[in-house]
Amino acid sequence: MTRTAPASLPRTLALAYALLIAYACLHPLTGWQASGLPLFDYLIAPWPKYFILEDFVFNILGYLPFGFLAAAAMPATWPAWRGIALATLLAGLLSLGLETAQNLLPSRIASNLDLGGNILGGLLGALLGVRWGQAWFGARGFFHRWRAEWVIGGRTGEAGLILLGLWLLGQLSATDLLFSSGDLRSLLGIAAPLAFQPERFIAFDAALTAASILAVGLFARCMMRGRNPLPIVLLLALGIGAKSLATATFFEPGTPLAWLTPGAERGLVIGGALLTLTLLLPRLLQHALAGTALLVATALVNLMPENPYLAYNQRLAQYSNILNFHGLTELVDSLWPFVALAYLSALGLWRGEHLTARAGQARRGL
Repeated sequence: MTRTAPASLPRTLALAYALLIAYACLHPLTGWQASGLPLFDYLIAPWPKYFILEDFVFNILGYLPFGFLAAAAMPATWPAWRGIALATLLAGLLSLGLETAQNLLPSRIASNLDLGGNILGGLLGALLGVRWGQAWFGARGFFHRWRAEWVIGGRTGEAGLILLGLWLLGQLSATDLLFSSGDLRSLLGIAAPLAFQPERFIAFDAALTAASILAVGLFARCMMRGRNPLPIVLLLALGIGAKSLATATFFEPGTPLAWLTPGAERGLVIGGALLTLTLLLPRLLQHALAGTALLVATALVNLMPENPYLAYNQRLAQYSNILNFHGLTELVDSLWPFVALAYLSALGLWRGEHLTARAGQARRGL
């Protein structure tokens, strides 16, 4: 059995996912120091006294996408067994390096059980990648056909899709604010500049939700072909689903619609109406409004008063991988709008160069 065609997108996604895993495993990246013990002693450590099944399952699931993407990205001429073997080996080497590096972090514990779970996840993902990778990423696969119809081509389109994926990942962060991104206060240890007042909080929440819907919707529109709004609606629906999952997981009493505050309700209506109107505008205006909405939403989330009534699920403290995931989503959520603005700027320059080139060709043709 041989595989038909590699794709550049699985390689890019595998690399990006590996970087996300590295950050999650080494979070918070501070306090590095040698423990004085041999770095690889954990490999021969006995079975741990306390075994948390949820952590082990999380270790498997965490590396499953990496194995899938790595196998899907292997050369087309390779037989399936070689792709499975190399993808599993890459997952094992990545996990081995990160587990060993955890010996240098006082807040982390290297574990051979974690390593085994990661390798198993990589193997399962590789098996799925060999079986289904081409159906998704091959030259005739679903994703290739979908992208050719809906998304601009080249590396520009790939980068935009990765950014949208990171935005969805950021919606899994432990915050009740719908679609909010760019909050630097937690990263920098800065207190909220405004005190909490119910009316003020509702007003900020409504404005933030509306600006975020407009920003994300127009950001997606800037990288799409045609005018069909269906992909944007699907993206926003996935974002709502991710936020509902996050609020059900991180907050007590586990209500998935904790984000649906009075302010968020108003923001959904206002933002949806504004997005519907702006989707009728010329592409150049949409591009400019996307950047403006990103700036407005980022400013609002950093001015937003803290909600003192949130009750976090304290039971999650016993699951180290959940806390690692929280650190990852928090970083992605905080930095996303700034990377998105850089992408919009680069996309604008690229389109400007193409328009200039076309104008020059038209003048020469006269």
